[in-house]
Amino acid sequence: MKLRLPGRRDPAKTTIASGADASTDLSEQLVRAAGKGRPTPKRNEAQGRRAGPPPPPPTTRKEAYKRMREQQASRRTESRLGAARGDDSYLPARDRGPVRKLVRDVVDSRRNVGSFFLAIAAVALIGTIVPSVVVRNYASFLLFGFFLLMIVDSVVLSRKIKRKVAERLPDDPQAKRTRGLVWYGVSRSTMIRRWRFPKPEVALGADV
Repeated sequence: MKLRLPGRRDPAKTTIASGADASTDLSEQLVRAAGKGRPTPKRNEAQGRRAGPPPPPPTTRKEAYKRMREQQASRRTESRLGAARGDDSYLPARDRGPVRKLVRDVVDSRRNVGSFFLAIAAVALIGTIVPSVVVRNYASFLLFGFFLLMIVDSVVLSRKIKRKVAERLPDDPQAKRTRGLVWYGVSRSTMIRRWRFPKPEVALGADV
């Protein structure tokens, strides 16, 4: 019979425990090496991470307010650029969807009479304040004739919008709201091309 001295451990148990610890450490290393045991980060989260250590927290209220303003300005810039290039996630509700994009492309691919509205209106306004009665009459006729021409062009544009939507996206729920689509296209056609928002994505004369 073996006597066990107090304060001394059994060598066999010590060997078993150390072997278990080693196997546990080895398994943990394998798990870490294989990337298991933690969720895979999303793409936007991985891209949004900055290289290096995170910035220290603000120490004063003024610094925190300044940092918040910078973040808000960065988000506004990102939203404005995304909306300008036609990204649906940044666009307002009235501009979202493939049907609205098709209407914009139809309008942007042609020369619209309505896009000259501001120039003609400015000329007519100047003509109405000229003392000469003849010039004022010509200015009035110019404005009246332009409005007639713009109405005719808007009718042609509305028919083209309806035809293109019926051909390309007949099953889209927005395709049934033809009145709203026509008004959307006509109102866009009255703006100067470089001022349109979202920005035009097709060239003039393009086959849409």
